[in-house]
Parts: sequence; C-alpha cells; structure tokens
Amino acid sequence: MGDDATATTGVVRRHVVVVGAGVAGLAAAWYLRRDGGPGLRVTVLEQSPQVGGKLRVSEVAGVPVDEGAESLLLRRPEGLAIVEAGGLSDDMEDAATTAAAIWTRGELRPMPAGTVMGIPTDLRPLARSGILTAGELARIPADAWLPGPRVHEDVTVGRYVTRRLGRAVVERLVEPLLGGVYAGRADLLSLEATLPQLAPHVRRHRSLLAAARASRGSAPPAGGAVFGALRGGLGRLPAGLARRSGATVRTDTTVRELRRTPEGWALTVGSAHDLEEIRADAVVLAVPPAAAARLLRPDVPAAAAELAPVRTASMAVLTLAFGDQAFARRPTGSGFLVPPVEGRVVKAATFSSNKWAWYGDAAPGLTLVRLSVGRLDEEADLQRPDAELVEVALADLTDALGVTDPPVDVRVTRWGGALPQYAVGHRARVRRIRSAVARHPGLAVCGATYDGIGIPACVASAERAAAEVLRQWAT
Repeated sequence: MGDDATATTGVVRRHVVVVGAGVAGLAAAWYLRRDGGPGLRVTVLEQSPQVGGKLRVSEVAGVPVDEGAESLLLRRPEGLAIVEAGGLSDDMEDAATTAAAIWTRGELRPMPAGTVMGIPTDLRPLARSGILTAGELARIPADAWLPGPRVHEDVTVGRYVTRRLGRAVVERLVEPLLGGVYAGRADLLSLEATLPQLAPHVRRHRSLLAAARASRGSAPPAGGAVFGALRGGLGRLPAGLARRSGATVRTDTTVRELRRTPEGWALTVGSAHDLEEIRADAVVLAVPPAAAARLLRPDVPAAAAELAPVRTASMAVLTLAFGDQAFARRPTGSGFLVPPVEGRVVKAATFSSNKWAWYGDAAPGLTLVRLSVGRLDEEADLQRPDAELVEVALADLTDALGVTDPPVDVRVTRWGGALPQYAVGHRARVRRIRSAVARHPGLAVCGATYDGIGIPACVASAERAAAEVLRQWAT
C-alpha cells in the first residue's frame, strides 16, 4: 500500500481496515471517513452475517423490538452524535418512565432516589423502600466514624461497600444494579472502572456516603430525560451508520491473521479453503478481548498478554408479548431488578410497553416484557434449551406479577461472551494495552473492552481510535 499519490490528482490514497462491525467499529469507520480526507478508503470486516454486534432488532408478535441494547444514555454527547451520524435523529424518543423497582423480600419495592449505582446518599427514601431491614439500615451510619484510610488504589466495589456500609447494601442494592449493566459480580468488579464518577471522591473522602453525595453534586445538572431510544428500536442504528459512513462493509468475513508488513498491515481473511489477503495502511480492531488478543499476538504480544485475561459474561434476553389482561398485578414503571441473593433465574425485567411510548401505537392491546438472564459464572441457566429457559423465567415473572395467561409470542436471544468484566486494575490494564499498541504505527483498538460498555462509551473509544490512526498522517 504506502503513500503513493495519483499522478492526476495528487491525492494520497490510503486504506484503513476496521475489524468488527458493532457500534464501535461502525463509528470508527464513520469518524475515519469524516476526518480522513478524500483519499481515505475504509473497509469494515465482520465475521457474522449482519452488522450491529449487540444492536439488533427483530419482530415479536409482529412488532420490532430490540434484541440487545434498547436504550441510550442521553447525558453523554457521543450517543446522540452517532445517532445523528446515522441519519436517525428525528426518530429519537425519550423514555416515558424510568421508575424502576427492586424485587426483594417478596415484593416489588421502589428503587430509592438518590443512589449512585445502589450506594445511598439519603437514607430516608431507602428506609421507606423496605429493601433493607431496620438492623441493616442501622449499620449504614457507622460509615461516618469507621476507621480506615481513604482509597488510593483500585478495589472491588463489593469489598469496599461492604466495609463501609455493610453487606446488605451490596447484596440488595449494588449487586442488582451492577449485574444489570455488566452481568458481573460486585466482589470482582473494579470500583475505578465501573464507578468512574465516584472514584475521585472516594479518594478524597473516607466516608463513602460523603463521597457518593459529592459525586452526585459533580454530575450533569438534573432535568431532561436520562435515557432515550429510536422508535422501532436501537437496532436500526447500525445499518444507517454503515450506509452513511461511506465505508465498504463486508459481512461473513472472518479475519484469521493480522501481521505487520514493511508498507503497513496484511490481514488474512476467509475460510480455510478460500483464503484472501487484504493490505492496509492502518487497522482498527473493534472486536472482543479474546479476538483482539489472538490477532495482536504475533506482532504486539504485550497487548495480547493484557487482553487475554479479560473475562466476559454471557447472557440471554427473553422478549415476551402478553395480552393486556395477562397480569393479576399490572406492570408499572420501567421494570425491576432482582438481587442475586434472591436465588431467581431472572436478573432484570423491562416493561417495554411502559418505557417506550411508541409501543402504544405499534402494539395496541399487547404488553411487551424483556427478561434478562445470566450472570458471570452462572452458565448453568444459559445451558437450558430455549423452551425450558422461558419456562423457568416465566415462573419468576409469575411470582412477581401474577401472570394469568401465557405469552402470545416469545423470542430468545443469546449473547455469548457479550459483556467484558472490568476486574480490579482494569483501567491500568487498558493504559498498558494502548501503550503497547501505540508503538506500532497504523494500529488502534476500540470497543466495550476499554472505557465502558454503553453505546456512548463505545463511540467515544471509536472516535479516539480513528484520531490515533489519522494523527500519524497529519501534516
């Protein structure tokens, strides 16, 4: 490849290959095309039959419903920016309700106001919720006078919150919220990586309650919607983004090898019986940690060694459509979370018909419910056949809401290895990965492995990766 200029135009022709067509890979392609100038050609390679990664939409009872991520955090600008890039801004809609509950101790109890990933800042709404017993509540104020140094090194969320506020806060509040985001366990997840808005304040305050209150004070001003989505599903975004990026997108294309060449990079793609070599001036890897480690091992072994230990959690999303009269207790709010200590198969339920107003028009007479199943190291539940998994999950929903009629339609979507786990030291690990990659010009990484698993965080990592690639060619 190289920097050969055409004789007629003088435009330098360069080729960047993006491996992975999830939202991070497609965003990287869009930023490369936007900022790379007229001479830049971008190719996106995706091993699955379609683009989008964990953003996908399909019909349930004739209604399009997301199979993966179904909402977008609106308080980070990157999410809205990428929706605009995909040409879908006019289809954005705020969540109609975000009033969630915790299903614990036999009841759906309101999520207390003023918590930071389950860590309370005001004990009054927590006491009213009934989530904790009187004895468990009485333990929390001890945080103000308990001895102990401020946190200067990374710790697990579970260990630190237990020490300051008691185990019940972890089990009944923090675990269901962290599990809902990461499908992980508080005793294994990094405070620095999963609660970046809290971590600086924990270093300044010995009291965790004081740190939590300070972190809320530094958050964006309240007001306006927190979550939004696209009418018809966020799964519409990848196709729009791929189309408007102007990149060449190849699906059903497995990248088997990546190696350095004197002119740039070479990628071996295709089946074992039909191999093809693609040459590129630069490569962006937007793939899960195991795949990134495999591709980087020959030329960037230091980065591969850091990526290989990153664990991932699998999960399943069960989408059920019910008639409106199918519940003894009508679903209210946006849904509920389930603490692992309750011993249930379902870890969360989203009442899609309540949360997104467009379903009132698209699915009159139906109630759409999404059930999330699967946590790290709980593969046994996910090994059940679809019909059995639906049966046990429906039994949980029946206990919670009194389901009286069977669903009229069901969809089971399994996401194997979908959610990277941010263990203690994760942010330092990411710095080492990027440092190793940066020593190889024309190479960058992005995606959920690095700075956050939400759509805005993935988009931000993609913009950074595109900028790192283009920086080397700046004049």
